[in-house]
Amino acid sequence: MIKILLFLLIFGLVVVAHEFGHFLLAKINGIRVVEFSVGMGPKLLKFQGKETLYTLRLLPIGGACMFDQEDGLETQEKEREAKETEPEQGSFAAAKVGARIATVVAGPIFNFILAFILSLFVVGMCGSDRTVIGAVMDGYPAEEAGLQSGDKIISLNGERVYLYREVSFFSGSNQGESVKVIYERDGKRYNTTIVPKYDEASGRYYMGFSGGSYEKDNALEIIRDSYYEVRYWIKVTYKSLGMLFKGQASVKDLSGPVGVAQVVGDVYEEASTYGFLTMVASMLNIAILLSANLGVMNLLPLPALDGGRLVFLIIELFRGKPVAKDKEAMVHFVGFVLLMLLMIFVFYNDIMRLFH
Repeated sequence: MIKILLFLLIFGLVVVAHEFGHFLLAKINGIRVVEFSVGMGPKLLKFQGKETLYTLRLLPIGGACMFDQEDGLETQEKEREAKETEPEQGSFAAAKVGARIATVVAGPIFNFILAFILSLFVVGMCGSDRTVIGAVMDGYPAEEAGLQSGDKIISLNGERVYLYREVSFFSGSNQGESVKVIYERDGKRYNTTIVPKYDEASGRYYMGFSGGSYEKDNALEIIRDSYYEVRYWIKVTYKSLGMLFKGQASVKDLSGPVGVAQVVGDVYEEASTYGFLTMVASMLNIAILLSANLGVMNLLPLPALDGGRLVFLIIELFRGKPVAKDKEAMVHFVGFVLLMLLMIFVFYNDIMRLFH
């Protein structure tokens, strides 16, 4: 039972942060919010505010912050009226395009803000994983390149790294391509090139060193490394999407609410054996991952997502007039249907994993 509650708490926190971003910027810009909901499907609880209906819905697969006249799904009669009169004051359509852009983008931005705030707690408790090499493996390219224990990795193929997990992710996704490494030793920086070696047993390439020990931070370092923490999860999300499109990962690797709930349960069981603080840090780490992930995914320029709405608003900004509302609404509707089909597939995937 506690595993389900933890999942719902983490999910709710991430969704509420996202929708609250939309809600707050809408209020600041004088846009009426018709409904603020957490979850989807049938309503479990509802509360009618002065102008907003607040709802908790059955299915923990998302949320919504619905604005007055947001989608333009009017009847033909109303559509004719809209052409003859100005949009109603306080509606989404009546707000300036800059205000609408700010309101749409606020959801993902608030997810990044939440991830940063949670990172402050995690980094404060655990420290951060410096990019310092702990050991060099005998007979592997890193040893041949002259790397030693204690060297600090600065960049890989020109990409700056700040956490050892960035090094691990880079290494894990490498397909045998040469890597230009800049590292630091005794205050001086050096360059070398490593060609990862394939390991038959694990079926992947290795550069030949390990690291990742955590070091405690002072107050300023906590703020800095919390930023690096959020940066890491954002980078992992969009690079994982890139791997998906390149065929290096499969859609079967995607997880939905059921998969996330299972991960929360597994992590809770393992982390609990190390004590309460370890369990809390582990749960916060999952929330950071999900919040950063939701922020990135919603900024993708796909219909029905915030990024898709943003595309239409940017077009309006440059055209000086909006795209026809019925056409925009149809695009978002098709996108929503496809999104639901993907979620059904992911849900099926998650269920199948439970029996393997």
